[in-house]
Amino acid sequence: MAKSSKQWLHRHVTDHYVKTARKQGYRSRAAFKLLEIDSREKLFRPGQTIIDLGAAPGGWSQVAAEKVKPGGRVLAIDLLPIVPISGVTIHQGDFREIGYYERADLVLSDLSPNLSGIRNVDQARWLELAEAALELSRKWLKPDGVFVVKAFHGEAFDTLRSRLESAFKKVKIIKPPASRGESTETYVVARALRAG
Repeated sequence: MAKSSKQWLHRHVTDHYVKTARKQGYRSRAAFKLLEIDSREKLFRPGQTIIDLGAAPGGWSQVAAEKVKPGGRVLAIDLLPIVPISGVTIHQGDFREIGYYERADLVLSDLSPNLSGIRNVDQARWLELAEAALELSRKWLKPDGVFVVKAFHGEAFDTLRSRLESAFKKVKIIKPPASRGESTETYVVARALRAG
């Protein structure tokens, strides 16, 4: 095993959020990123309809399903298989190829491309996914809906922010504490679709 892989594995198994996720029954440490964003932004209400893009292994869908009870619905979509989650409808496939959704109160996108290690290639791949998630949101979000999207700082970040500001009236950038400090990962919360 390469030294960098050993370092990652050690950091992962000793990570506070990984340990806490196991104790609390979450499938991934990413659940805490969403919980922290929600604690600041009040994303969820009972009865909402949620679309979760890039949902595997299901940590965000678990959080969403709990938060929208009673009467809420969560649709989780990923290329990878997802073990069933109570209160969540799972669709395995490419969200760009699915033709129909019902109107959603909230679209979550924790999508990340397979990384190559080549910065400009990875930025382009990420931007392509983020823009596709934005287009889905423009089509299926309710007018007062919210779009939460993972973003990576770099050449493509300003492009995405500009497109989000053109599509939504309010755009806020958040780095939740559960997101590793050395990571360029951040999240953008966009609210209130602009007409047209």
